[in-house]
Amino acid sequence: MSKGLDKNGIIGLVLIGAILLIFSYLTQPTEEELAAKAKKDKAAKQTEQIDKSNAEEVISPAENKEDTTAENTILPLDSTGLTTNTDSLSNLQYQLEYGPFANAANGEEKTFTLENEKIKVTVSNKGGRITSVELKEYVTYDSLPLILFKENLSRFNTELSIPGVTGKNSLRIINTENLYFDTENTSFEVGNGDSKSFSLKLYTTDKNSFIEYKYTLSGDAYLVDFDFTTSGMNEILTEEPIIQWQMVTPSQEKTIQSQEMTSTTYYKYNNNEVDYIGTGAYEKEDMLSSMDWIMFKQQYFNATLIAKDKPFENANSFVETKQVPEDLKNTHVKEMSAGITLPYEFKNNETFAMQYYFGPNRLDDLKDVGVGLDEAIDYGWGIFGWVNHLIIRPVFNFLIGFDMSIGIVILLLTIIIKTLLFPITWKTYLSSAKMKVLKPEIAELTEKHKGDAMKKQQATMALYRQTGVNPLAGCIPMLIQMPILFALFRFFPATFDLRQKSFLWAEDLSTYDSIFELPFDIPFYGAHVSLFTLLMAISMIFYTKANSQMTSGAGMEGAMAAQMKIMMYLMPIMMLFFFNSYASGLSYYYLVANMMTIGQQYAIKKWFIDEDKLLAKIQANKTKVKKKSGFAAKLEARMKEAQKLQEKRKKK
Repeated sequence: MSKGLDKNGIIGLVLIGAILLIFSYLTQPTEEELAAKAKKDKAAKQTEQIDKSNAEEVISPAENKEDTTAENTILPLDSTGLTTNTDSLSNLQYQLEYGPFANAANGEEKTFTLENEKIKVTVSNKGGRITSVELKEYVTYDSLPLILFKENLSRFNTELSIPGVTGKNSLRIINTENLYFDTENTSFEVGNGDSKSFSLKLYTTDKNSFIEYKYTLSGDAYLVDFDFTTSGMNEILTEEPIIQWQMVTPSQEKTIQSQEMTSTTYYKYNNNEVDYIGTGAYEKEDMLSSMDWIMFKQQYFNATLIAKDKPFENANSFVETKQVPEDLKNTHVKEMSAGITLPYEFKNNETFAMQYYFGPNRLDDLKDVGVGLDEAIDYGWGIFGWVNHLIIRPVFNFLIGFDMSIGIVILLLTIIIKTLLFPITWKTYLSSAKMKVLKPEIAELTEKHKGDAMKKQQATMALYRQTGVNPLAGCIPMLIQMPILFALFRFFPATFDLRQKSFLWAEDLSTYDSIFELPFDIPFYGAHVSLFTLLMAISMIFYTKANSQMTSGAGMEGAMAAQMKIMMYLMPIMMLFFFNSYASGLSYYYLVANMMTIGQQYAIKKWFIDEDKLLAKIQANKTKVKKKSGFAAKLEARMKEAQKLQEKRKKK
């Protein structure tokens, strides 16, 4: 090997260097490419910072506001995984998260009021939603404005599905609650006979496509029309829009417990029955078919979303009732939510018409809506509901039409019902009186056939047949009036007309009255004394005594008589505990009913039934030939067969 490079080596190195210089010159990036690379590196760095921030702390939309208290963040809001603190995002970040709605991600929240004689509706341009509703005609038990739901404890969001950043095969979820709608309208108040509309539009970046929320309010109505319109969205949306509706219902009445017993989520399947989540259940139910409406029902008020022209879809739709968080249990009742899929046909322009009902659970108001909302009033199932709808409610409506005190209405209702039931009371007393005058003869038969229960029963049945006495006659009338008694038990707590109506010492007949607050709580009774309940229990003692005197000697002896005596004292005590926290209007009704029954029984005994004449009539019946009924003949034949079988066994 030579110590240096020869001529050929030098030439080779020069050529290699020349080639590298030419290649470097030809492949160097242009100024445009260098700018693009710098922009890409910057975006990557910003995205890395966002991901790192989200990994450390997820920021909820409520934290973008000045008020960052826990009360403003109790409802979880869906997220795409990126922060919604729009003040800190660049245009590129808006594009990544909101796509064609990037321009709507930044704005200033403004609220507007739509008002008529009955309701005051507050609407926000952020999310385009109704944030609160005040019922102007009513107040809470504490005389505060009655707000159905509040902004920080409610949610109305439309979930939009659009293609993801990597193409049509990926998916991005856009939540309208994070975006700002445009509006040229202002707050308004509408009078009776008029109507006005309020429109908000969520535009895409090119302004060629939008989603519109239009609210229309008429004077003197609890209804708000809500039109959901899409224009040019068929090329943007990949799935049907889903409404996410949610609220924590505030306490409006005297006790949380009474509201929990009646508050829950109701819904009506299209052209079918009304269903609901049980008031004691906290669960989620997926919808089995399309729906006409969904109701968040409180004890005496409700918020309902109604599909007007075509029903809501059942796919991905659900309703749910939850317990409220621990820190809200003294001020709020339940958390109710629903997922509602809108029927979207991917046309260039579509409108889905809906309607809100914000108002009382008053039967006439709900019937006027005309879509079956009145079926959410729980008057009881089966025959009890029919009795309330066909008998009790019409009579009650007739009486309140005279503009009397509701206490007088209940008194008159009780008089009417007890008068209608008087023939049953008469029949029951007459049957017991017949059994009473026959007691000496039954005692003789018992002594005569002592030790032979079969012969005693045959002889007793023969006596009943001869005298024309039916031992079951007193039971049948009681069975007839039982549906009315149970129907009234459901009627009073469900009747809106009792709410905040006072009578005598009761300040509100829809809840318990209290004449004395105890310094301690008695289990199953409470820490108060309800005078209406106490008087009702006392009247029941007198009623039971009068009833026992009426039925004394009517064939009840020994263990049965002892049991009746125990029940005479046990039932009033049970009712005292059970009704102490119930509606005072119900206790007042039972008090008056018991007093009237005692009076009727006294009048029957005093002026209408002479036991001596009744006994003479019964004895006269013995001389008449009685034709056995088919049932009596079969019963007697069976008893004779049983007696013969018993005699054969004794001989063996």
